[in-house]
Amino acid sequence: MDLGDYLRTIFALLFVLGLIGLLYVLARQYGAQRFGIGRIGPGGRLAVVEARSLGARYRLVLVRRDEVEHLLLLGPERDVVVETGIPARPSFDATLTAADDRGAAS
Repeated sequence: MDLGDYLRTIFALLFVLGLIGLLYVLARQYGAQRFGIGRIGPGGRLAVVEARSLGARYRLVLVRRDEVEHLLLLGPERDVVVETGIPARPSFDATLTAADDRGAAS
């Protein structure tokens, strides 16, 4: 193999890594909205607040709908609603906005 073959191999590798990076960025940017993961926009009514694994087979998932949270236990055989009607905590953004409004009013 001469120097041209090595350079062609390196450029091909860099091109493939660049394509992988581009796909990663596009998936991060548009994947959540396309597949319904998390909030879909400012008017979204449904969001997964938190999820914790309880081993290999079970997960606890906290879901928010219309400012009310529900705790779900998801497993391979069945899914169980553990608790419902939990008042939602104010989000971090709402807390900052309220603090900014109080500071501007003084």
